[in-house]
Amino acid sequence: MSDPVLIVLLALEAVFGLFLLWRAGLLKSRGAWVVSLLLTALAFALRALVFDYETLDYRDFLHPWCEFFRTNGGFRALARPVGNYNIPYLYFLALFSYLPIRDLYLIKLLSVFFDVLLAWGCAMLLGRVTGSRARRLACYFTVLLLPTVFFNGAVWGQCDGIYVALAVLAIWLALEDRPVASMLCITLSFGFKLQAVFVMPIFAVFLMQGRMSWKHLLIFPAAYVLLVLPAVLLGRPFLDTITLYFSQTGSIGSGLNYNSPSIFAVFWQIKDPEPASSIAIAAAFLYMINLLAVAWVNRRRLSDRSVIALSLLFAIGIPFLLPHMHDRYFYAADILSVVLAYAIPMLCLAAPLTQFASLLGYHAYLKMRYLLPMRYGSAALILSTALALIGLLASLLEEKPRRRKKHS
Repeated sequence: MSDPVLIVLLALEAVFGLFLLWRAGLLKSRGAWVVSLLLTALAFALRALVFDYETLDYRDFLHPWCEFFRTNGGFRALARPVGNYNIPYLYFLALFSYLPIRDLYLIKLLSVFFDVLLAWGCAMLLGRVTGSRARRLACYFTVLLLPTVFFNGAVWGQCDGIYVALAVLAIWLALEDRPVASMLCITLSFGFKLQAVFVMPIFAVFLMQGRMSWKHLLIFPAAYVLLVLPAVLLGRPFLDTITLYFSQTGSIGSGLNYNSPSIFAVFWQIKDPEPASSIAIAAAFLYMINLLAVAWVNRRRLSDRSVIALSLLFAIGIPFLLPHMHDRYFYAADILSVVLAYAIPMLCLAAPLTQFASLLGYHAYLKMRYLLPMRYGSAALILSTALALIGLLASLLEEKPRRRKKHS
């Protein structure tokens, strides 16, 4: 990578990360500054080294979509169907079509920007359970240097970091008793990727805790409509726009598993996928309902540690049981397992286990061959789920019942 403009833009993103750390009060000492400068330089130097790498996803999908906007009037082309991503991400691709910088770089710069927000959001979320600046700083750089975060954005050019960063911020804001901002963030998260639904059940827990009221849920549909409204004003049919995810369900494929460490990596020889798919969907639903029932029974004991553990249990268990899962669908679990590891250090094995499971899928795509059978990743996720459950139970046992909060 020798483009000076790109180097400047990457440097600005690095500086932005340091600014966020400074604003959060995590750079109070000279040692913190030195360590942060060195680790930031490392994180961004590694990203710069792979910015020219092109995956098949870029060549077959992302680049042609950018070219579509470039040759069809930029934002005006939003009136026409293109790709299988939702409208908010297409806004960025349309914007990129006006710029003289290579679209590969712009796509990756966008992802790296959200890598920074993701790492900062994790440090802020961790701040709800510890006042240790060192631990929060370590969490920030662990996320920024996490293999799946690095490969997802800087190498692969994917946008999973966007929706997970916004989901993490939504959880943090809810715990900060800022329900409106939290709902806006989770709406944006869902707007970028449907996989935000793996984390969204935690908002039922916030209702149980009294951190939100039912009226706050109305923000979601209102904000979503506003999010896609520019495309509608440019000529895209309103109904087609707000129901885009429903029309895209066929694009996930009919196979029970796509390089994912889900339960179907264990039971991969199923001959009749339709009944297996229905059973799996029902199992995922029952899993979610059972977790919510535990949360309801213990709603007065739920601490912020409990919320983090529950969020991870949702992010692992739901995609683990669902059919048609892809290699990157455990990205939220990768991130939340790191936060849980710093929140409850005795559960630190949850993070490398989850990371191992996801990396098996990444290796399968990026190298076009399996490093190990994907069922090894499934086993790792089962162990990680068990650790998260232990963390939830431990946090419930150490908390005394508290009065329920109320939002007017």
